[in-house]
Amino acid sequence: MEFLEPAFMQRSLLAAVLVGITAPAVGIYLVQRRQALMGDGIGHVAMTGVGLGFLLNSSPVWMATLVAVAGAVLMELIRAYGKTRGDIALALLFYGGMAGGVMLMSIADGSNANLLSYLFGSLSTVSDADVTAIAVLATFVVLVTVGLRRQLFAVSQDEEFARVTGLPVRALNLLIAVTAAVTVTVAMRVVGLLLVSALMVVPVAAAQQLSKSFRTTFVLAVVIGVGVTLSGTITTYYQDVPPGATIVLLAIGVFIALTLLATPLARRRARAAEAASAECDMAVPGTRRPTDDVTV
Repeated sequence: MEFLEPAFMQRSLLAAVLVGITAPAVGIYLVQRRQALMGDGIGHVAMTGVGLGFLLNSSPVWMATLVAVAGAVLMELIRAYGKTRGDIALALLFYGGMAGGVMLMSIADGSNANLLSYLFGSLSTVSDADVTAIAVLATFVVLVTVGLRRQLFAVSQDEEFARVTGLPVRALNLLIAVTAAVTVTVAMRVVGLLLVSALMVVPVAAAQQLSKSFRTTFVLAVVIGVGVTLSGTITTYYQDVPPGATIVLLAIGVFIALTLLATPLARRRARAAEAASAECDMAVPGTRRPTDDVTV
C-alpha cells in the first residue's frame, strides 16, 4: 500500500474513481445513440476553455466546463438542424476548439508540460481544487444519468417513440450533450482530453459482450471503468508511464478478453437454443390431415 502514502496519489485515486464512474455512465447513452465519438469532439472544444483559464488566471477545469457545455449544446443544435452541412460545421468547431486552446495557452505563456497534462492526463498535477471541482461535477453527472435513466434511455433508443409518449425530447437531448461535456472536463485531469472518449465508450462496449440488458450493461460498464482507472493510476505510480494511455490500453485489454470469453459462450447458447427448438418440433404434431380422424 505504498502508493497510498503520497498526497498526490490520494488525490489521483479519488479522481480516478470518480472518472471511472462518470465516463461509462454517460458513455452508455452515447453508444446507444451511435455518437461514440462525441466525447472526442467535446474534448477538442474544451481545450479552448483550458487556454482561457490560463489566460485569465482562473480555474482551467471550471473554464473548460463552461466552454465544453457551450460547445456541446452547439453540437447538438447542429446535429438537429444542420442537415447536409452539419458535418462541416462540426469539423470547424472541433478543430477550431483545439487550435484556439493551443493559441490561448501560448499567449498565456503556458508551458508544453501544462498542455500535455491536459491532453493526456497527469497524476502529479491533480490539486485539491481539481478534486473538489471533479467531485462536484461528478455528482451532477451521476444524478442525471441514474435519476433520469428511463427518460434518457427512451430518447437514446428511439426519439420518435419518446416524442409520441410525451417526453421533452429536445430538452433531454441537450441534457445528454451537457452531461457528456461535464464528463469530459471531469476526466481530463486523469485521462486527458484526447483520450477521454475512449473511456466513455470502451467499458460500455466491453460490458455489452456479456449482457444485452441496459441495467446490467450500465453496472458492468461502471465496474470496468472504475477497475481500469484505478489499475492504470496505480500502474502509473510504479512504472512512470502516461496515465491516460495506460488506462485506455487496460480498457481495450478488458474489451478483448471479454470478447474472447463471450464468443464461445454465445455459440454454446445458440447450440442449446437450436437443440431446444428441435425437441419442441419433434414433440408438437405436424399439420392435421383429413384422414387423421378416420378409423379403419
